[in-house]
Formats: sequence, structure tokens, C-alpha cells
Amino acid sequence: MKNRTYTSSDKMLALISNDYRHLHVLSRFGIPLGFHDQTIEEVCRNAGVDCDTFLTMVNFINTDEKPEISKLSLSALLHYLKQSHSYFLDFYLPSIRRKLLEAITMKDTDVSFLIIKLFDEYVDGVREHMEEEEQHLFSYVEALIDNQGVRTDNLPVYSKHHEEVGSKLRELKNIIIRYCPADSSANLLNAALYDIFRCEEELGSHCRIEDHLLLPAIQWQKMKMA
Repeated sequence: MKNRTYTSSDKMLALISNDYRHLHVLSRFGIPLGFHDQTIEEVCRNAGVDCDTFLTMVNFINTDEKPEISKLSLSALLHYLKQSHSYFLDFYLPSIRRKLLEAITMKDTDVSFLIIKLFDEYVDGVREHMEEEEQHLFSYVEALIDNQGVRTDNLPVYSKHHEEVGSKLRELKNIIIRYCPADSSANLLNAALYDIFRCEEELGSHCRIEDHLLLPAIQWQKMKMA
């Protein structure tokens, strides 16, 4: 993985080859594979994606550099975040649960039930958090985009909630590493644990995007409308 800043003239293939994590960015923007040797600008244009927003997202994830908020499309960013919620709740977290169930033998006398219980509690917390965001924060953004005259003092803040959600996953990882059942399938359990680590990283990136891109973009949009 090569941390660098990308421009619209860079090849999309180079972006993916340098860091496979950007595949998730493509999927959440709705950009399909099969773009041959096209530049980032060409791929975004063909997919109907705002190129400046795509590049801001990629460079923020890749280098954690200070984003240029003025270049963001609030509607494109909101679409990305909604697709991220769907990815975690409808695909990634259920796939990890299936791997855990395949890896461990459920017995009343071992830690297997605790592992599944903690994972389910974690997923419930993520779901509750994301549904609350969609109901309040995302609806706020939609009203702002539609110029419906939203109040300036009622913007929900979720930074603290992000940390609370992440603490449950760290607890689960520690239990699996320290106390995993002896008769578990090592390959399956390691695969599930790897996915849990990746999920933690991706959710952390998702939360940083909300805190450092979405919230400043909302403030920028309100300044333009003032």
C-alpha cells in the first residue's frame, strides 16, 4: 500500500493496485469494475459520480490529509455514507457471524455462546447507531440539500457514540484471542478474526469520514446558504 495523493488524471487501475482498500470506495459510490485503462476522471464521469468528492474521499482515507471541504458534493457524500451503512449491516457483519458459527462448536460449557452473544450485542449497537444517524443526521442533511430551512442549532453529533460502538468490538477480539474454544476450526476462526480486525478498521474510517468530512461539509453548505 503506497500512501499518496491522487489527481483526476491518475489511472483508476493504479489507485486500486496501490491500495486494494479503495475497492470499497468504488462500490459505495456505485462504480463498477471493468474500466480498462481510464483515468479517475473518466471513470467517475462514466459512472455519474462527482469526481471531486471521490478524490477527496480517496485522499482522506489514503493519507489522512486535511480535506478540501469546498470541493465536496453533499449529496454524493450522503449517498456514499448510506451505501456504507447498507454494506456493514446487510453484508459484512452477517458474513462475519456466519464464519464464527462455522468456526466454533456451540456448547453450554465453553465460551462459544459468549462469543456469539457479544458479537450479536455489538451488531445490535451498530445497527441502532446507524439507524439513529439515518433518522436524524441523514434526514437533516437531506433537508439541507433541499434547502428546507433547517435550524442551525440542532445538528446531531455522534463522535462519542462512535467510540462507544468500537469498544464492544475490542472486547470481543480480546475474548476470541485469549479464550477461543480448543476444538474450534483454526482456519475458520482466524478468517473470522481477520474480518473482525478489518471491520474495525473500516468502521473507524467510516466514523472519521462522518466526523471530518460530513460535518464540516454541512457547515460549509449552511454558510453558502446564509
